Amino acid sequence: MEADMQIIQTKDFEAIAHLNKTVQDVHAELYPDHFKEYNYETIKEFFKSIIDRPNYIFLILENDQQNIGYAWIEIKEYAENPFKKAYKSINILQLSINSSEQNKGYGSQLMAKINEIAELNKIGKIELDYWHNNGAAKDFYRKHGYKTYREFVFKDL
Repeated sequence: MEADMQIIQTKDFEAIAHLNKTVQDVHAELYPDHFKEYNYETIKEFFKSIIDRPNYIFLILENDQQNIGYAWIEIKEYAENPFKKAYKSINILQLSINSSEQNKGYGSQLMAKINEIAELNKIGKIELDYWHNNGAAKDFYRKHGYKTYREFVFKDL
C-alpha cells in the first residue's frame, strides 16, 4: 500500500457513482435477475438525491490522488419496542475497491476508518449484509471478525 493513501469523507456524488461500478458489476453478474447493469447516469442521479442525508456518510479511499474505493455507511438508531431494546449501529451499505486494486489492504483500511467513526460516535455495533453467492465479501468480512446473527431467506413462487 502506498504512503499517499488517504480516506476522506465526501459529498462528491459523481465520484461515488464512478466508484460504484465495481460493486454493481459484481451484483449484476451474480444476481442478474435482481440487479441492473451499471449505468453511470442513473446511479449518479441516485447518489445526488441522497448524498446530503444526515445519517449517510460517504468515504473515498484515494491513493496517489486516484480514487480507488469507497464506503457508503448509515448511522441507524433503533427505537425500543415491546420486543427489542434500543440501540445505535453503523450499517455498511456498500464497500468497494476497484478491481485492479483489490487484495492490497485497501478494504481493510476502509474498515478501520469505519471502526474509527463508530468509536467517535460511541456506537458499539457495525452491521452489514451481503449476497450469499458473494464469497469474496463473505471471506473479507469474516476476516474482519463479522459473525452471522440473522439469516434472510426467500422462496420463489
